Amino acid sequence: MKPVLVADSLSLVYSDHGKEVFACQDISLSVNEGEFVGILGPSGSGKSSLLYLLSGLKNPTSGTVSFEGQNLHSLDDNSRSNLRLRKFGFVFQQPYLLGYLSALENILTVSQDRDFALELLNSLGMKAKANRLPHELSGGERQRVCIARALVNRPSVIFADEPTAALDHKNGKAVVELLNQHRGNGSLVMVTHDISMIEQADRKLTISESRLIP
Repeated sequence: MKPVLVADSLSLVYSDHGKEVFACQDISLSVNEGEFVGILGPSGSGKSSLLYLLSGLKNPTSGTVSFEGQNLHSLDDNSRSNLRLRKFGFVFQQPYLLGYLSALENILTVSQDRDFALELLNSLGMKAKANRLPHELSGGERQRVCIARALVNRPSVIFADEPTAALDHKNGKAVVELLNQHRGNGSLVMVTHDISMIEQADRKLTISESRLIP
């Protein structure tokens, strides 16, 4: 399989009252086209920081991240933002939706493909609630809207940061299954503290104290 995303000797260091603190330390990994990679780690292990580095939301202190052979951090902010919009999808811990927009309108903030947005909502069991506002939806339903928004541009890579953390176990499992089922040919990189949420992953990695465990 062909790697679509490659991290080489990736580190992120913060200064805490003059002391160096590693959020991520010397991490190298690759994600292949269409692969589901699950990254398991406890709170504070560096898994979310790693996800933000891989997606270009944060800049590494050292090391590189390449997407389709291009160094993400050689791009200026506008180019990197445009690449994320076109090529990446994101699902976060909390269902970040604009409260004054309907479920469908929230999806259309990143795409004008209304027909495909409705198709996604239908496949996620949400078409009947396309015109509901976020406060009229349950937590699991709001997260389904976020999945549709992440998928609407048919991204090459979907990044999921603890997407089930705010849900009960049953709804959490359902969200991961839907995300995996409807990602098409896109790769999925998901971080979680719950190993049961990445049972379907093609590859499972563990991060502890800022390092990947061999």
